[in-house]
Amino acid sequence: MNKKDYQVMDEETLFIVSQTFKALSDPTRLRILHLLFQGEHSVNEIVERLSLLQSTVSHQLRFLKNLRLVKFRKEGTTVFYSCDDEHVKSILKQSIDHANHH
Repeated sequence: MNKKDYQVMDEETLFIVSQTFKALSDPTRLRILHLLFQGEHSVNEIVERLSLLQSTVSHQLRFLKNLRLVKFRKEGTTVFYSCDDEHVKSILKQSIDHANHH
């Protein structure tokens, strides 16, 4: 890529990207995303599987949902969460692969 091909990121994109990296910098959020990478889970399942408080899980899911890293669906009174799309899974997988690379 030469100099004239470079394009400056607009402020909104810059903010979203920085917030995404902020989200991925938190161990609790990473644990939740890694669990959701493996499939859809209810809030209660996340609480149980990760041994976290319900309030902690809810707070972190709200943060992840606002960044469109996770999505949810309701079934009765139960809320199920999953990774929002393949981009999220790809970012997480590449980060894990990088960490495990020797």
